[in-house]
Amino acid sequence: MTARFAGRTVIVTGAASGIGRAAAQLFAQDGARVVCADVSEEVAATAAAIGEAASPLRVDAGHEADVVRMVDHAIAWTGRLDVMVANAGISGGLATIFDTDVALFTEVLRVNLLGPFLAIKHAAPRVAEAGGGAIVLTASVAGLRSGAGSPAYSASKAGVINLAQVAAQQLSGSNVRVNAICPGLTETGMTRPTFDYAREVGKADRLGRLNPLRRGGQPEELAEVVTFLASDAASYVNGQAIVVDGGLSSSHPITRQEYGKTTV
Repeated sequence: MTARFAGRTVIVTGAASGIGRAAAQLFAQDGARVVCADVSEEVAATAAAIGEAASPLRVDAGHEADVVRMVDHAIAWTGRLDVMVANAGISGGLATIFDTDVALFTEVLRVNLLGPFLAIKHAAPRVAEAGGGAIVLTASVAGLRSGAGSPAYSASKAGVINLAQVAAQQLSGSNVRVNAICPGLTETGMTRPTFDYAREVGKADRLGRLNPLRRGGQPEELAEVVTFLASDAASYVNGQAIVVDGGLSSSHPITRQEYGKTTV
């Protein structure tokens, strides 16, 4: 089977853990050379696990000079850039609107929304120069409606969805596609404390119980969708927000009848 990304160069931000790490590994398995970027020093472990097809880089995805350096690094390393995955993000905690200070709200927007904006701004021209390719942004089901994240996180992810749509339009004629994924509850570096705590207290079965699959997602499941959107198989998919949440967002909240049981 031909490797989908043979001869192509990919940047993945947030590659130190979770969806970013899984995506970087899958791109490399499919023939890509991958710049593994993250603010955490753990990104070196991701690159080491991949081998010669990976180049680790410490960057702050919400800092413009770092994003420029990251794109320049990819070009200097391989001479081209074909795919940009803007995946880095932070949660912002669980505070309400009234308990969230401006500094926290601003920081969440800086990383989660300014980061993808900068990725598009500086990566898209280089992807276009290579003949076209793809940009994939990590949004969230929290960006679709309330109930899945803090106010700052939810607002930032709603912005990412709209940014994908706007960018797809403004890149008309460039052969650069821009899409977003909207994960539901997934076991990542950001959510690991929740998963670990649930296991410790014997309540792991309650994670993801509100979606029809009755479980949380794994990073590899999201990585499959990221790489699909970046591949030629998705050549006519553009400006979309693809939800990957086990069916959570397919319904308004209800009291569900258990499978195989009769309601009296």
